[in-house]
Amino acid sequence: MSSPHLERLLDQAAQIVRQAQRGVALTGAGVSTPSGIPDFRSTDIGLWQHHDPMEVASLTAFRHRPKRFFDWARPLLKNILESAPNPAHYAIAELQKAGHLQGVITQNIDGLHQKAGSHTVVEVHGTLETATCTQCYREYSSRDYLPAFLQNHDIPRCPTCGGVLKPNIVLFGEQLPWRAWEEAERLTLTSDVMLIAGSSLAVTPVAQLPVKAANRGAAIIIINHSATYMDERADVVLQGDVAVLLPELTKRVLNL
Repeated sequence: MSSPHLERLLDQAAQIVRQAQRGVALTGAGVSTPSGIPDFRSTDIGLWQHHDPMEVASLTAFRHRPKRFFDWARPLLKNILESAPNPAHYAIAELQKAGHLQGVITQNIDGLHQKAGSHTVVEVHGTLETATCTQCYREYSSRDYLPAFLQNHDIPRCPTCGGVLKPNIVLFGEQLPWRAWEEAERLTLTSDVMLIAGSSLAVTPVAQLPVKAANRGAAIIIINHSATYMDERADVVLQGDVAVLLPELTKRVLNL
């Protein structure tokens, strides 16, 4: 934190967030990578560096080859279930608790924002907390099927009809859950500040939300390792580790 330029940017961002009446956070995979959960697109460590997403994580692939999906997903699911929130998650929860954020829109499926204490978390790409039977459409808690799946490597099946259980996460070729998307748009269109953290803003339609916020007059703050298409429209851009920069920003907002 010794760079004078970085210090000025952090102070500027803190002033914007401190004055927010209806702030919203938009988070991507980069918020959870410090918790040990790999993202999808980074060079070397990204999940799509070694797998074709359409072959293992599309809705079509799941319907026709569910075992291949579950074989691919097993280590990721185990990783997520064993992970814990990192300082970035706790920093966002503190900002929300202090009233500077009215909600969190996340592309992540790991539930770490909730574990860190955040409320009004909108999971636009779904959640691992529940699964739905592909035949009878009954919904089950992940606690009912994931432990046995991880231990026995069996495809999780509905105890009522025997159909394959699909985790309630959004696969390629699948529409976003409409209630979550409706809430994400509501939070976006009523926000006066959007704090974007750990997202490359490369996946639509979520990548369109910052434009909608900016067009309505919201200030835009971006914290991410790499550049995004919104950088030139943002009020403040902080490039670096979200697990370092978000807690530092929160300290300044809360005058800690």
